[in-house]
Amino acid sequence: LEPKYSDDIFVADKDKMDAKPRQVVCVDIIEFPAKNHPSVGKVTEILGFSNDPDVELRSIFHKHDVRQVFPEKVTRDVKKITGKISPQERELRRNLTKEMIFTIDGASAKDFDDAVSLDKTDKGYRLGVHIADVSHFVTEGSAVFNEALERATSIYYPDGVIPMLPFELSNEICSLKPGVERLTLSIYIDYDLKGKVKGHEVFTSIIKSQHRFTYDQVAGLLENGDAKGKFKKAYPVLQMMRDLSQTLRKLRVKNGSVNFNIPEPMVHLDAEGHVDRIAIAEHNIAHELIEEFMLAANQEVARHLVKKEIPSIHRIHEPPDEDKLDHFNEFIDGFGLRLQTTNNIKPLTLQKLLSKVEGKPEERVVNTLLLRSLKKAIYSETDPGHFCLGFEHYTHFTSPIRRFPDLITHASLKYFLKKKKCSLKDKKRLRPLVKDYAEQSTHMAIKAMKVEREVVDLRKAQFMQDKIGQTFSGIITSVTSFGLFVELVDILVEGLIHISNLRDDYYIFYEAEHMLKGQRHNRTFKIGEEVVARVSHVDIALRRIDLSIASDR
Repeated sequence: LEPKYSDDIFVADKDKMDAKPRQVVCVDIIEFPAKNHPSVGKVTEILGFSNDPDVELRSIFHKHDVRQVFPEKVTRDVKKITGKISPQERELRRNLTKEMIFTIDGASAKDFDDAVSLDKTDKGYRLGVHIADVSHFVTEGSAVFNEALERATSIYYPDGVIPMLPFELSNEICSLKPGVERLTLSIYIDYDLKGKVKGHEVFTSIIKSQHRFTYDQVAGLLENGDAKGKFKKAYPVLQMMRDLSQTLRKLRVKNGSVNFNIPEPMVHLDAEGHVDRIAIAEHNIAHELIEEFMLAANQEVARHLVKKEIPSIHRIHEPPDEDKLDHFNEFIDGFGLRLQTTNNIKPLTLQKLLSKVEGKPEERVVNTLLLRSLKKAIYSETDPGHFCLGFEHYTHFTSPIRRFPDLITHASLKYFLKKKKCSLKDKKRLRPLVKDYAEQSTHMAIKAMKVEREVVDLRKAQFMQDKIGQTFSGIITSVTSFGLFVELVDILVEGLIHISNLRDDYYIFYEAEHMLKGQRHNRTFKIGEEVVARVSHVDIALRRIDLSIASDR
Protein backbone atom coordinates (compact mmCIF):
# COMPACT_ATOMS: atom_id res chain seq x y z
CA LEU A 1 0.00 0.00 0.00
CA GLU A 2 2.91 2.39 0.56
CA PRO A 3 3.72 4.43 -2.57
CA LYS A 4 7.47 4.23 -1.85
CA TYR A 5 7.23 0.40 -2.03
CA SER A 6 5.96 0.09 -5.57
CA ASP A 7 7.35 -3.40 -6.25
CA ASP A 8 5.74 -6.70 -5.28
CA ILE A 9 6.84 -8.38 -2.06
CA PHE A 10 6.95 -12.17 -2.06
CA VAL A 11 5.67 -13.80 1.15
CA ALA A 12 6.01 -17.56 1.53
CA ASP A 13 3.05 -19.56 2.88
CA LYS A 14 4.91 -20.26 6.11
CA ASP A 15 5.32 -16.49 6.69
CA LYS A 16 1.72 -15.38 5.98
CA MET A 17 0.28 -15.81 9.51
CA ASP A 18 -3.00 -17.03 7.96
CA ALA A 19 -3.53 -13.69 6.18
CA LYS A 20 -6.37 -13.65 3.65
CA PRO A 21 -6.87 -11.71 0.40
CA ARG A 22 -7.80 -8.02 0.88
CA GLN A 23 -6.52 -7.94 4.42
CA VAL A 24 -4.15 -5.17 5.52
CA VAL A 25 -0.98 -6.61 7.02
CA CYS A 26 2.34 -5.40 8.41
CA VAL A 27 5.31 -6.93 6.62
CA ASP A 28 8.98 -6.98 7.56
CA ILE A 29 11.36 -7.06 4.59
CA ILE A 30 13.72 -9.97 5.21
CA GLU A 31 15.40 -9.92 1.80
CA PHE A 32 15.68 -6.91 -0.49
CA PRO A 33 15.21 -7.22 -4.27
CA ALA A 34 18.07 -8.41 -6.42
CA LYS A 35 18.46 -8.73 -10.15
CA ASN A 36 16.47 -11.93 -10.53
CA HIS A 37 14.01 -11.92 -7.64
CA PRO A 38 11.63 -9.52 -5.82
CA SER A 39 11.71 -8.45 -2.19
CA VAL A 40 10.92 -11.19 0.29
CA GLY A 41 8.81 -10.37 3.33
CA LYS A 42 7.28 -11.85 6.44
CA VAL A 43 3.85 -10.92 7.82
CA THR A 44 4.24 -9.68 11.40
CA GLU A 45 0.68 -8.51 12.10
CA ILE A 46 -2.77 -8.76 10.52
CA LEU A 47 -4.73 -5.52 10.95
CA GLY A 48 -7.97 -6.70 9.33
CA PHE A 49 -9.90 -6.30 6.08
CA SER A 50 -9.27 -3.20 4.00
CA ASN A 51 -12.93 -2.18 3.80
CA ASP A 52 -13.04 -1.71 7.57
CA PRO A 53 -12.57 2.03 8.42
CA ASP A 54 -10.85 1.17 11.71
CA VAL A 55 -8.35 -1.06 9.93
CA GLU A 56 -7.35 1.71 7.55
CA LEU A 57 -6.97 3.99 10.58
CA ARG A 58 -4.70 1.55 12.37
CA SER A 59 -2.62 1.12 9.23
CA ILE A 60 -1.82 4.84 9.31
CA PHE A 61 -0.71 4.58 12.93
CA HIS A 62 1.50 1.59 12.07
CA LYS A 63 2.97 3.37 9.07
CA HIS A 64 4.11 6.29 11.23
CA ASP A 65 5.17 4.08 14.15
CA VAL A 66 2.71 5.75 16.53
CA ARG A 67 2.85 4.50 20.12
CA GLN A 68 -0.75 3.40 20.65
CA VAL A 69 -0.39 1.44 23.90
CA PHE A 70 1.28 2.57 27.11
CA PRO A 71 4.01 0.25 28.49
CA GLU A 72 3.05 -1.86 31.48
CA LYS A 73 5.41 0.04 33.80
CA VAL A 74 3.69 3.33 32.89
CA THR A 75 0.28 1.81 33.54
CA ARG A 76 1.44 0.46 36.91
CA ASP A 77 2.96 3.79 37.96
CA VAL A 78 -0.14 5.76 36.96
CA LYS A 79 -2.31 3.54 39.17
CA LYS A 80 -0.26 4.71 42.16
CA ILE A 81 -0.95 8.39 41.44
CA THR A 82 -3.77 10.03 43.35
CA GLY A 83 -5.37 13.43 42.86
CA LYS A 84 -5.83 13.86 46.60
CA ILE A 85 -4.20 17.07 47.85
CA SER A 86 -2.16 16.68 51.03
CA PRO A 87 -2.24 19.28 53.84
CA GLN A 88 1.45 19.96 53.21
CA GLU A 89 0.77 20.72 49.55
CA ARG A 90 -2.10 23.05 50.50
CA GLU A 91 0.28 25.05 52.66
CA LEU A 92 2.63 25.62 49.73
CA ARG A 93 -0.03 26.88 47.30
CA ARG A 94 -2.34 29.86 46.96
CA ASN A 95 -5.96 28.83 47.45
CA LEU A 96 -8.11 30.16 44.59
CA THR A 97 -11.02 27.76 45.02
CA LYS A 98 -13.48 30.57 45.84
CA GLU A 99 -12.55 32.61 42.77
CA MET A 100 -14.67 32.84 39.61
CA ILE A 101 -12.47 30.58 37.49
CA PHE A 102 -13.81 28.45 34.65
CA THR A 103 -12.85 26.51 31.52
CA ILE A 104 -13.92 27.15 27.92
CA ASP A 105 -13.35 24.25 25.51
CA GLY A 106 -14.87 22.33 22.63
CA ALA A 107 -18.04 20.33 23.30
CA SER A 108 -16.25 16.98 22.99
CA ALA A 109 -13.15 17.91 25.03
CA LYS A 110 -12.30 15.85 28.12
CA ASP A 111 -8.75 17.00 28.91
CA PHE A 112 -9.24 20.48 30.35
CA ASP A 113 -5.77 21.89 30.95
CA ASP A 114 -6.49 25.64 31.03
CA ALA A 115 -8.90 27.79 33.03
CA VAL A 116 -9.27 31.57 33.08
CA SER A 117 -10.35 34.36 35.41
CA LEU A 118 -10.61 38.14 35.10
CA ASP A 119 -10.99 40.92 37.66
CA LYS A 120 -11.42 44.64 37.23
CA THR A 121 -8.78 46.70 39.03
CA ASP A 122 -8.42 50.39 39.77
CA LYS A 123 -6.19 50.83 36.74
CA GLY A 124 -7.44 48.15 34.36
CA TYR A 125 -7.66 44.35 34.46
CA ARG A 126 -6.04 41.38 36.15
CA LEU A 127 -6.14 38.32 33.88
CA GLY A 128 -5.63 34.92 35.46
CA VAL A 129 -4.56 31.92 33.38
CA HIS A 130 -4.54 28.74 35.46
CA ILE A 131 -2.93 25.65 33.94
CA ALA A 132 -3.11 22.04 35.17
CA ASP A 133 0.05 21.31 37.17
CA VAL A 134 0.95 18.12 35.33
CA SER A 135 4.59 18.38 36.43
CA HIS A 136 3.49 17.69 40.03
CA PHE A 137 2.47 14.18 38.95
CA VAL A 138 4.87 13.57 36.05
CA THR A 139 8.36 14.05 37.43
CA GLU A 140 11.65 13.96 35.53
CA GLY A 141 13.08 10.46 35.16
CA SER A 142 9.85 8.63 35.95
CA ALA A 143 8.41 6.04 33.54
CA VAL A 144 5.48 8.35 32.77
CA PHE A 145 7.86 11.26 32.06
CA ASN A 146 10.01 9.16 29.73
CA GLU A 147 6.94 7.95 27.84
CA ALA A 148 5.68 11.53 27.56
CA LEU A 149 9.06 12.52 26.10
CA GLU A 150 8.86 9.69 23.55
CA ARG A 151 5.40 10.80 22.43
CA ALA A 152 5.99 14.56 23.00
CA THR A 153 2.45 15.43 21.90
CA SER A 154 -1.09 14.10 21.79
CA ILE A 155 -2.34 13.25 18.31
CA TYR A 156 -5.87 14.46 17.61
CA TYR A 157 -7.85 13.15 14.66
CA PRO A 158 -11.57 13.00 13.71
CA ASP A 159 -13.40 11.30 16.58
CA GLY A 160 -10.29 10.23 18.44
CA VAL A 161 -7.03 11.01 20.21
CA ILE A 162 -3.78 9.20 20.96
CA PRO A 163 -2.80 10.94 24.19
CA MET A 164 0.65 11.93 25.38
CA LEU A 165 -0.38 10.91 28.89
CA PRO A 166 -2.57 8.02 30.04
CA PHE A 167 -6.27 8.89 30.28
CA GLU A 168 -6.15 8.49 34.07
CA LEU A 169 -4.00 11.62 34.09
CA SER A 170 -5.14 13.54 31.01
CA ASN A 171 -8.90 13.09 31.49
CA GLU A 172 -9.10 12.65 35.25
CA ILE A 173 -6.40 13.58 37.79
CA CYS A 174 -5.00 16.57 35.87
CA SER A 175 -8.13 17.67 34.01
CA LEU A 176 -9.65 20.87 35.43
CA LYS A 177 -13.15 19.50 35.86
CA PRO A 178 -15.86 21.73 37.33
CA GLY A 179 -16.47 21.56 41.06
CA VAL A 180 -13.27 19.59 41.75
CA GLU A 181 -10.13 20.92 43.44
CA ARG A 182 -7.13 20.74 41.15
CA LEU A 183 -3.44 21.64 41.40
CA THR A 184 -2.50 24.40 38.98
CA LEU A 185 0.31 26.72 37.95
CA SER A 186 -1.12 30.21 37.60
CA ILE A 187 -0.06 33.48 36.07
CA TYR A 188 -1.72 36.80 36.81
CA ILE A 189 -1.15 39.48 34.17
CA ASP A 190 -2.02 43.10 34.97
CA TYR A 191 -3.20 45.32 32.10
CA ASP A 192 -4.17 48.95 31.82
CA LEU A 193 -7.42 49.82 30.06
CA LYS A 194 -5.61 49.98 26.69
CA GLY A 195 -4.31 46.41 27.00
CA LYS A 196 -0.71 47.28 27.88
CA VAL A 197 1.00 44.85 30.27
CA LYS A 198 1.88 46.48 33.60
CA GLY A 199 3.23 43.41 35.39
CA HIS A 200 2.78 39.71 36.10
CA GLU A 201 3.04 37.10 38.84
CA VAL A 202 3.64 33.34 38.50
CA PHE A 203 2.72 31.04 41.39
CA THR A 204 1.47 27.56 42.30
CA SER A 205 -2.20 27.33 43.19
CA ILE A 206 -5.30 25.26 43.87
CA ILE A 207 -8.45 26.05 41.91
CA LYS A 208 -11.98 24.73 41.65
CA SER A 209 -13.46 25.44 38.23
CA GLN A 210 -16.90 27.00 38.65
CA HIS A 211 -18.17 26.14 35.16
CA ARG A 212 -17.33 23.95 32.19
CA PHE A 213 -18.27 26.26 29.30
CA THR A 214 -18.18 25.31 25.62
CA TYR A 215 -17.15 27.74 22.88
CA ASP A 216 -20.66 27.74 21.41
CA GLN A 217 -22.20 28.32 24.82
CA VAL A 218 -19.99 31.34 25.53
CA ALA A 219 -20.51 32.76 22.03
CA GLY A 220 -24.28 32.42 22.53
CA LEU A 221 -24.16 34.16 25.91
CA LEU A 222 -22.08 37.03 24.55
CA GLU A 223 -24.37 37.44 21.56
CA ASN A 224 -27.77 36.94 23.19
CA GLY A 225 -27.19 37.65 26.87
CA ASP A 226 -28.04 35.59 29.95
CA ALA A 227 -31.84 36.05 29.78
CA LYS A 228 -32.58 33.24 32.26
CA GLY A 229 -30.01 34.45 34.75
CA LYS A 230 -28.35 31.04 34.86
CA PHE A 231 -24.84 32.52 35.05
CA LYS A 232 -25.33 35.62 37.20
CA LYS A 233 -21.73 35.69 38.47
CA ALA A 234 -19.96 34.37 35.40
CA TYR A 235 -21.80 36.41 32.74
CA PRO A 236 -20.33 39.84 33.70
CA VAL A 237 -16.88 38.23 33.76
CA LEU A 238 -17.43 36.83 30.25
CA GLN A 239 -18.41 40.29 29.05
CA MET A 240 -15.20 41.74 30.52
CA MET A 241 -13.21 38.92 28.95
CA ARG A 242 -14.70 39.69 25.55
CA ASP A 243 -13.75 43.35 25.87
CA LEU A 244 -10.19 42.66 27.03
CA SER A 245 -9.56 39.89 24.49
CA GLN A 246 -10.73 42.08 21.60
CA THR A 247 -8.49 44.91 22.85
CA LEU A 248 -5.54 42.51 23.01
CA ARG A 249 -6.34 41.14 19.55
CA LYS A 250 -6.44 44.60 17.95
CA LEU A 251 -3.22 45.60 19.71
CA ARG A 252 -1.49 42.38 18.63
CA VAL A 253 -2.42 42.90 14.97
CA LYS A 254 -1.46 46.58 15.17
CA ASN A 255 1.97 45.54 16.47
CA GLY A 256 2.49 43.20 13.54
CA SER A 257 1.02 39.82 14.42
CA VAL A 258 -0.11 38.07 11.22
CA ASN A 259 -3.62 36.60 11.20
CA PHE A 260 -4.24 34.22 8.30
CA ASN A 261 -7.79 33.65 7.11
CA ILE A 262 -7.83 30.11 5.72
CA PRO A 263 -10.95 28.04 6.50
CA GLU A 264 -10.17 24.64 8.01
CA PRO A 265 -12.36 21.62 7.23
CA MET A 266 -13.68 19.48 10.08
CA VAL A 267 -14.74 15.87 9.54
CA HIS A 268 -17.95 14.80 11.29
CA LEU A 269 -18.59 11.07 11.83
CA ASP A 270 -21.89 9.31 12.49
CA ALA A 271 -22.55 6.79 15.27
CA GLU A 272 -21.12 3.94 13.17
CA GLY A 273 -17.84 5.78 12.56
CA HIS A 274 -18.59 6.68 8.93
CA VAL A 275 -18.13 10.20 7.58
CA ASP A 276 -21.41 12.05 7.78
CA ARG A 277 -20.26 15.45 6.48
CA ILE A 278 -17.31 17.78 6.19
CA ALA A 279 -17.82 21.38 7.27
CA ILE A 280 -15.72 24.46 7.97
CA ALA A 281 -14.46 24.40 11.55
CA GLU A 282 -16.30 27.05 13.51
CA HIS A 283 -14.23 29.92 14.86
CA ASN A 284 -16.29 32.31 16.94
CA ILE A 285 -15.65 35.08 19.45
CA ALA A 286 -15.17 32.54 22.27
CA HIS A 287 -12.35 30.86 20.33
CA GLU A 288 -10.74 34.27 19.85
CA LEU A 289 -11.12 35.01 23.55
CA ILE A 290 -9.24 31.89 24.63
CA GLU A 291 -6.67 32.30 21.85
CA GLU A 292 -5.74 35.79 23.03
CA PHE A 293 -5.49 34.79 26.68
CA MET A 294 -3.33 31.75 25.90
CA LEU A 295 -1.07 33.79 23.61
CA ALA A 296 -0.75 36.40 26.35
CA ALA A 297 0.16 33.79 28.98
CA ASN A 298 2.68 32.06 26.71
CA GLN A 299 4.32 35.36 25.83
CA GLU A 300 4.49 36.62 29.40
CA VAL A 301 5.92 33.32 30.70
CA ALA A 302 8.58 33.50 27.96
CA ARG A 303 9.51 37.01 29.12
CA HIS A 304 9.67 35.75 32.70
CA LEU A 305 12.06 32.92 31.74
CA VAL A 306 14.28 35.18 29.64
CA LYS A 307 14.49 37.83 32.36
CA LYS A 308 15.61 35.21 34.87
CA GLU A 309 18.06 33.73 32.31
CA ILE A 310 16.56 30.24 32.65
CA PRO A 311 17.41 27.92 29.72
CA SER A 312 14.05 26.86 28.30
CA ILE A 313 12.23 25.56 25.25
CA HIS A 314 11.13 28.42 23.01
CA ARG A 315 8.48 28.24 20.31
CA ILE A 316 10.18 30.07 17.47
CA HIS A 317 9.30 31.19 13.97
CA GLU A 318 12.14 32.60 11.91
CA PRO A 319 11.75 35.33 9.26
CA PRO A 320 10.99 34.11 5.72
CA ASP A 321 13.60 33.61 3.02
CA GLU A 322 13.76 36.54 0.64
CA ASP A 323 13.75 34.36 -2.49
CA LYS A 324 10.47 32.72 -1.48
CA LEU A 325 8.89 36.12 -0.96
CA ASP A 326 10.21 37.19 -4.37
CA HIS A 327 8.35 34.22 -5.94
CA PHE A 328 5.27 35.22 -3.96
CA ASN A 329 5.59 38.77 -5.30
CA GLU A 330 5.71 37.52 -8.88
CA PHE A 331 2.35 35.85 -8.35
CA ILE A 332 0.49 38.65 -6.52
CA ASP A 333 1.68 41.14 -9.11
CA GLY A 334 -1.25 39.86 -11.18
CA PHE A 335 -3.60 41.27 -8.54
CA GLY A 336 -1.88 44.66 -8.51
CA LEU A 337 -0.22 43.87 -5.18
CA ARG A 338 3.36 44.21 -4.03
CA LEU A 339 5.18 43.11 -0.89
CA GLN A 340 8.29 45.04 0.06
CA THR A 341 10.97 42.38 0.54
CA THR A 342 13.88 44.56 1.58
CA ASN A 343 16.17 43.51 4.43
CA ASN A 344 14.59 42.86 7.83
CA ILE A 345 11.02 42.48 6.60
CA LYS A 346 8.52 42.99 9.41
CA PRO A 347 5.41 40.87 10.09
CA LEU A 348 3.36 44.07 10.05
CA THR A 349 4.13 44.33 6.32
CA LEU A 350 2.55 40.92 5.76
CA GLN A 351 -0.49 41.79 7.85
CA LYS A 352 -1.07 45.01 5.89
CA LEU A 353 -1.03 42.98 2.67
CA LEU A 354 -3.58 40.50 4.03
CA SER A 355 -5.78 43.40 5.13
CA LYS A 356 -5.80 44.70 1.55
CA VAL A 357 -7.30 41.47 0.19
CA GLU A 358 -9.77 40.90 3.04
CA GLY A 359 -13.22 40.15 1.63
CA LYS A 360 -11.96 40.08 -1.98
CA PRO A 361 -12.07 37.07 -4.34
CA GLU A 362 -8.29 36.68 -4.16
CA GLU A 363 -8.23 36.60 -0.33
CA ARG A 364 -8.08 32.81 -0.06
CA VAL A 365 -5.31 32.30 -2.61
CA VAL A 366 -3.15 35.16 -1.27
CA ASN A 367 -3.49 33.87 2.31
CA THR A 368 -2.66 30.32 1.24
CA LEU A 369 0.38 31.21 -0.86
CA LEU A 370 1.80 33.59 1.72
CA LEU A 371 1.50 30.93 4.41
CA ARG A 372 3.33 28.45 2.15
CA SER A 373 6.10 31.02 1.64
CA LEU A 374 6.88 31.21 5.35
CA LYS A 375 9.03 28.90 7.44
CA LYS A 376 7.49 26.44 9.90
CA ALA A 377 7.38 27.18 13.61
CA ILE A 378 9.58 24.84 15.65
CA TYR A 379 10.81 24.30 19.21
CA SER A 380 14.31 25.51 19.99
CA GLU A 381 16.75 26.16 22.82
CA THR A 382 17.60 29.46 21.06
CA ASP A 383 15.34 32.50 21.21
CA PRO A 384 15.16 34.49 17.96
CA GLY A 385 11.47 35.27 18.62
CA HIS A 386 8.27 34.38 16.80
CA PHE A 387 8.13 36.23 13.48
CA CYS A 388 4.54 35.49 12.54
CA LEU A 389 3.14 36.50 15.93
CA GLY A 390 5.44 39.51 16.11
CA PHE A 391 6.63 38.45 19.57
CA GLU A 392 10.21 39.00 20.75
CA HIS A 393 9.88 36.03 23.13
CA TYR A 394 7.44 33.12 23.03
CA THR A 395 7.08 29.70 24.60
CA HIS A 396 4.44 27.02 25.17
CA PHE A 397 3.04 26.97 28.70
CA THR A 398 -0.71 26.46 28.47
CA SER A 399 -1.14 22.79 27.41
CA PRO A 400 1.02 20.44 29.53
CA ILE A 401 -1.54 17.63 29.27
CA ARG A 402 -0.98 17.33 25.53
CA ARG A 403 2.43 18.95 24.82
CA PHE A 404 5.78 17.99 26.30
CA PRO A 405 7.43 21.46 25.98
CA ASP A 406 4.71 22.91 28.23
CA LEU A 407 5.42 20.22 30.82
CA ILE A 408 9.12 21.15 30.82
CA THR A 409 8.27 24.87 31.02
CA HIS A 410 6.17 24.15 34.12
CA ALA A 411 8.93 22.14 35.78
CA SER A 412 11.46 24.95 35.21
CA LEU A 413 9.10 27.66 36.44
CA LYS A 414 8.31 25.77 39.64
CA TYR A 415 11.95 24.87 40.33
CA PHE A 416 13.08 28.48 40.08
CA LEU A 417 10.09 29.83 41.99
CA LYS A 418 11.62 28.04 44.94
CA LYS A 419 15.27 28.71 44.08
CA LYS A 420 14.79 32.30 42.84
CA LYS A 421 18.04 32.37 40.83
CA CYS A 422 19.37 30.26 37.95
CA SER A 423 23.02 29.56 38.76
CA LEU A 424 25.81 28.80 36.28
CA LYS A 425 25.65 25.17 37.42
CA ASP A 426 21.90 25.09 36.67
CA LYS A 427 22.49 26.53 33.21
CA LYS A 428 25.14 23.95 32.35
CA ARG A 429 22.80 21.17 33.45
CA LEU A 430 19.75 22.51 31.63
CA ARG A 431 21.13 23.61 28.26
CA PRO A 432 21.84 20.16 26.75
CA LEU A 433 18.57 18.80 28.14
CA VAL A 434 16.56 21.67 26.69
CA LYS A 435 18.23 21.21 23.29
CA ASP A 436 17.38 17.50 23.22
CA TYR A 437 13.81 18.10 24.43
CA ALA A 438 13.26 20.80 21.79
CA GLU A 439 14.53 18.59 18.95
CA GLN A 440 12.39 15.64 20.05
CA SER A 441 9.32 17.86 20.46
CA THR A 442 9.74 19.35 16.98
CA HIS A 443 10.23 15.90 15.44
CA MET A 444 7.13 14.46 17.10
CA ALA A 445 5.00 17.54 16.38
CA ILE A 446 5.80 17.14 12.68
CA LYS A 447 4.95 13.43 12.86
CA ALA A 448 1.66 14.18 14.63
CA MET A 449 0.75 16.71 11.94
CA LYS A 450 1.43 14.13 9.22
CA VAL A 451 -0.69 11.51 11.00
CA GLU A 452 -3.55 13.93 11.55
CA ARG A 453 -3.44 15.05 7.92
CA GLU A 454 -3.37 11.47 6.62
CA VAL A 455 -6.32 10.44 8.81
CA VAL A 456 -8.31 13.41 7.50
CA ASP A 457 -7.34 12.42 3.93
CA LEU A 458 -8.53 8.87 4.66
CA ARG A 459 -11.88 10.13 5.96
CA LYS A 460 -12.28 12.37 2.93
CA ALA A 461 -11.58 9.47 0.56
CA GLN A 462 -14.11 7.31 2.41
CA PHE A 463 -16.63 10.14 2.14
CA MET A 464 -16.14 10.36 -1.64
CA GLN A 465 -16.46 6.63 -2.39
CA ASP A 466 -20.12 6.88 -3.40
CA LYS A 467 -19.68 10.14 -5.37
CA ILE A 468 -17.74 8.80 -8.37
CA GLY A 469 -19.15 10.35 -11.57
CA GLN A 470 -20.64 13.37 -9.78
CA THR A 471 -19.57 16.92 -10.66
CA PHE A 472 -18.78 19.78 -8.28
CA SER A 473 -17.66 23.39 -8.42
CA GLY A 474 -14.06 23.73 -7.36
CA ILE A 475 -11.17 26.12 -6.81
CA ILE A 476 -7.60 25.37 -7.83
CA THR A 477 -5.63 25.36 -4.57
CA SER A 478 -2.25 24.26 -5.89
CA VAL A 479 -0.56 23.87 -9.27
CA THR A 480 2.32 21.42 -9.75
CA SER A 481 4.25 19.96 -12.66
CA PHE A 482 2.04 16.85 -12.48
CA GLY A 483 -1.37 18.49 -12.23
CA LEU A 484 -3.87 20.61 -10.33
CA PHE A 485 -5.14 20.20 -6.81
CA VAL A 486 -8.75 21.32 -6.65
CA GLU A 487 -10.93 21.88 -3.60
CA LEU A 488 -14.57 20.98 -4.20
CA VAL A 489 -16.05 24.02 -2.46
CA ASP A 490 -19.45 22.62 -1.50
CA ILE A 491 -18.04 19.59 0.31
CA LEU A 492 -14.54 20.86 1.30
CA VAL A 493 -12.69 17.90 -0.22
CA GLU A 494 -9.51 18.25 -2.29
CA GLY A 495 -8.62 16.06 -5.24
CA LEU A 496 -6.04 15.88 -8.02
CA ILE A 497 -6.56 16.52 -11.69
CA HIS A 498 -3.48 14.75 -13.06
CA ILE A 499 -1.83 16.43 -16.03
CA SER A 500 -2.48 13.27 -18.07
CA ASN A 501 -6.20 14.03 -17.74
CA LEU A 502 -5.77 17.47 -19.35
CA ARG A 503 -6.06 16.03 -22.86
CA ASP A 504 -7.02 19.09 -24.88
CA ASP A 505 -3.44 20.40 -25.05
CA TYR A 506 0.18 19.89 -24.01
CA TYR A 507 0.68 21.81 -20.77
CA ILE A 508 3.87 23.32 -19.33
CA PHE A 509 4.29 24.18 -15.66
CA TYR A 510 5.28 27.78 -14.82
CA GLU A 511 6.37 27.61 -11.19
CA ALA A 512 6.63 31.33 -10.40
CA GLU A 513 3.12 32.02 -11.74
CA HIS A 514 1.64 28.82 -10.17
CA MET A 515 0.22 28.02 -13.57
CA LEU A 516 -0.13 25.31 -16.22
CA LYS A 517 -0.25 26.72 -19.74
CA GLY A 518 -1.28 24.95 -22.95
CA GLN A 519 1.27 25.24 -25.74
CA ARG A 520 -1.17 25.18 -28.67
CA HIS A 521 -4.27 27.02 -27.45
CA ASN A 522 -2.70 29.09 -24.62
CA ARG A 523 -5.31 27.85 -22.18
CA THR A 524 -4.13 28.35 -18.61
CA PHE A 525 -4.93 26.92 -15.20
CA LYS A 526 -3.89 29.15 -12.28
CA ILE A 527 -4.12 28.82 -8.54
CA GLY A 528 -7.30 30.45 -7.26
CA GLU A 529 -9.30 29.90 -10.48
CA GLU A 530 -12.69 28.19 -10.52
CA VAL A 531 -13.28 24.93 -12.39
CA VAL A 532 -16.03 22.33 -12.62
CA ALA A 533 -14.59 18.93 -11.74
CA ARG A 534 -15.86 15.37 -11.97
CA VAL A 535 -14.91 12.69 -9.44
CA SER A 536 -13.30 9.98 -11.56
CA HIS A 537 -11.65 7.62 -9.04
CA VAL A 538 -11.17 7.14 -5.30
CA ASP A 539 -8.33 5.09 -3.83
CA ILE A 540 -8.85 4.46 -0.12
CA ALA A 541 -5.47 2.78 0.37
CA LEU A 542 -3.58 5.76 -1.11
CA ARG A 543 -6.04 8.31 0.43
CA ARG A 544 -6.36 9.78 -3.05
CA ILE A 545 -9.25 11.37 -4.94
CA ASP A 546 -8.80 11.70 -8.70
CA LEU A 547 -10.72 14.36 -10.61
CA SER A 548 -11.11 15.44 -14.22
CA ILE A 549 -12.29 18.64 -15.85
CA ALA A 550 -16.05 18.35 -16.30
CA SER A 551 -16.67 21.47 -18.39
CA ASP A 552 -15.07 24.69 -19.55
CA ARG A 553 -15.06 27.70 -17.31
